[in-house]
Amino acid sequence: MNLSIESPNTSKKPKCFLESMNTFSDKKIVITGAASGIGKALAIKFTDEGAHLILSDIDKVKLKQTQSEIESMGNACHCYSIDVTSYASMVDFANQVINSHGDIDILINNAGVSLMDRITDTDLNDFRWLMEINFWGVVHGVKAFLPSLMRREKAHIVNLSSILGLMSMPGQAAYNSSKFAVKGFTEALKMELSGTAIKVSCVHPGGVKTNIAKDARVGKVITSASRTRLIDEFNKLSYTTAEQAADQIIKGMKQGKRRIIVGIDAKIADVLVRLFPNKYESLVGLEKRFHEAMNENDLSQ
Repeated sequence: MNLSIESPNTSKKPKCFLESMNTFSDKKIVITGAASGIGKALAIKFTDEGAHLILSDIDKVKLKQTQSEIESMGNACHCYSIDVTSYASMVDFANQVINSHGDIDILINNAGVSLMDRITDTDLNDFRWLMEINFWGVVHGVKAFLPSLMRREKAHIVNLSSILGLMSMPGQAAYNSSKFAVKGFTEALKMELSGTAIKVSCVHPGGVKTNIAKDARVGKVITSASRTRLIDEFNKLSYTTAEQAADQIIKGMKQGKRRIIVGIDAKIADVLVRLFPNKYESLVGLEKRFHEAMNENDLSQ
């Protein structure tokens, strides 16, 4: 497997290259985690925009379903089963894409998973599993495709963080860590690429109606009853559909936003954390709701 990737030319570009893309027609867009949720919704929305779609996911079955749905809309898309935790696989993926389709215009690092557990009980292997996907998957995607993006007159990197990359939540320490890390990485990347052809955006969705909570890995000491309560709590706070999230992300990309806040809950949380950094958790009741959802009696059963 060839791990060599050409180093990008980071010399300054003319200011005209910093203008945002107003259309995605014929743009070559790579989306990771495109088999479901926000990734799938983005793929379908970009189909309406006439984009050239290159989709990846580790779930071959669901990815095939996404491909069939898009093709039924009259648009071709190209799908690859890729494990974002493997840098070698991501470099190989990038090489395949460039050899088959040429340089890409947009990279959306969307693949992500969740873990519900308390820090005192968390299996570090589960913690590492999540970080490998949510954080290192983003780093791998950027490193693998950056040379290709640098060769375009206009390009865009979009990394998916979360509302939990702005504020923390009990029972989500691993997820919080990964999404805060994505935020920090993306902001540093934006500064390093300033003056080049590449726009960089970090997306912070609030509660989105996807299966990420339902499909979350759960700590070994959490009972099924506690798991159900935690998922119900998440679903109650999910005000945005995946389709609405995709619309807001695409709008933010067209506006060239550095930070794309998705959903009214995320916008409120962003303001709340800025105004009350020392007590937002008590104002929102995060600790109380978490302990009620966990129910300490369940843990001894």
